[in-house]
Amino acid sequence: MPHDDEGPGTALWTTAWELLLPTASAPPRRRGRILQEALRDAVRSGRLAPGTRLPSGRALAADLGVSRGLVTEAYEQLTAEGYLHSRRGAGTWVGGAVRATVPPRPTDTPPAGVPLVDFTPGTPDLSLFPRAAWSAAHRRALGRLPHRTLGYPDPRGLPELRAELAQLLTRRRGVVADPQRVVVCSGVAQAMTLLGFTLRAAGHRAVAVEDPGSPEHAQLFAAAGLASVPVPLDDEGPDPTALADSGARAAVLTPSHQFPSGTSVSAPRRAQLLRWARAADGLLIEDDYDGDFRYDRAPVGALQGLDPDRVAYTGSVSKSLAPGLRLGWLVVPERLAAEVVARKRTMDLGNPVLDQALLADFIARGDYDRQLRRCQRAYRERRDALTAALAAHCPGAEVTGIAAGLHVIVTLPARHGPEEAFLTRARRAGLALRPLSAYKSPRPAGDSHVRPGHARPDHPPVDAHVPPDRIRLVLGYAHLSPSDITRGIRLLGEV
Repeated sequence: MPHDDEGPGTALWTTAWELLLPTASAPPRRRGRILQEALRDAVRSGRLAPGTRLPSGRALAADLGVSRGLVTEAYEQLTAEGYLHSRRGAGTWVGGAVRATVPPRPTDTPPAGVPLVDFTPGTPDLSLFPRAAWSAAHRRALGRLPHRTLGYPDPRGLPELRAELAQLLTRRRGVVADPQRVVVCSGVAQAMTLLGFTLRAAGHRAVAVEDPGSPEHAQLFAAAGLASVPVPLDDEGPDPTALADSGARAAVLTPSHQFPSGTSVSAPRRAQLLRWARAADGLLIEDDYDGDFRYDRAPVGALQGLDPDRVAYTGSVSKSLAPGLRLGWLVVPERLAAEVVARKRTMDLGNPVLDQALLADFIARGDYDRQLRRCQRAYRERRDALTAALAAHCPGAEVTGIAAGLHVIVTLPARHGPEEAFLTRARRAGLALRPLSAYKSPRPAGDSHVRPGHARPDHPPVDAHVPPDRIRLVLGYAHLSPSDITRGIRLLGEV
């Protein structure tokens, strides 16, 4: 209760009672700090306005059930910081130096609601992360890591990790991987950025990108000062004639499982693309973002294995473990290795050593292979659940692309109105959907060095057989449980 001798200071007591519980219930050693933090917050928020007189230390200590010395110390500390001021015989007051925090003004538009089912592609199931095995690998790596390795690392990466990655990529993906040409990166995004700066320094002004394709590719190369030239796809892969006409001497592609169309580059087209790279003295950049996941046969080997001098290969653990680990790799042609390593050194001096040692241990003990098999089983089950739900709730919907990866392309069976209106209805029903049209590349403008590629009659675009009034969706499923997938497709059928 307020004390009668406090006079004007009684205005504080509502605040004092709010401070009572956390201060009195805290461990004795923390009570002073908690009281100081609570008083600071009250002044900053304006609950204690400038000029407000505080109770005496004796009165506030009695109310809070703490020692008088603790309150006196809090008053003295906040007085020194400028939150309070005091005069001998006149008490302690809230100072005027602190500007109260203004609460954010409410907006007329409420924040968008969380969808009931989110089919946005690109996210793995983070609950599959092997916490126990990862923790054990962390302890082992930390226990045997020599002290000298904790200094500034080799920008290429920890030697033992590069050796393990070289063996892993050779065994699983058919990559020609010399550990000396493996660079450990903070994911594929950094690998693309490193290559972009390297190409720019070598005189390149543009990079060809798949159309449709990943928007991130163009954004990353733009950060390095390179324009992106969209090259259309047909059923076998990027159109080689359009690529030759583009004026670019480097191209990024996803040959094992094209994103987002879901196709795979055919063997004849691989040969054509390599012939283009040799003739143009160019470079193919292979983003093998989900090449380990194929459900109807063994995965097709990496393009890089056919010509390591003309293909830079990159991948990461983002789909197999977690994107938050920021661990990836770049296998670079020998002629570009020195420049890429120099760029890596100036960019961040190399990746954290402990994380690299941990991943090296994880791979060496077979835990990474076990994780890939676990993800393979889970993602295949979810893809099967998706196709079964489409057959049950969206009869006539067509699934295209190879049985691989973490997403499918679904063409809806009949006209459902303009695409934008359909997506609005789906959003209102609680669905987050991404149309294939969202991955179309913008046409380059204002750069005489680049020319957008155009499909030729003998290479019709990959979606040429699809009527223009059909809506095509890119549905991601890896992060959803089979029951959520079924629920979402049932809602899609209702929409």
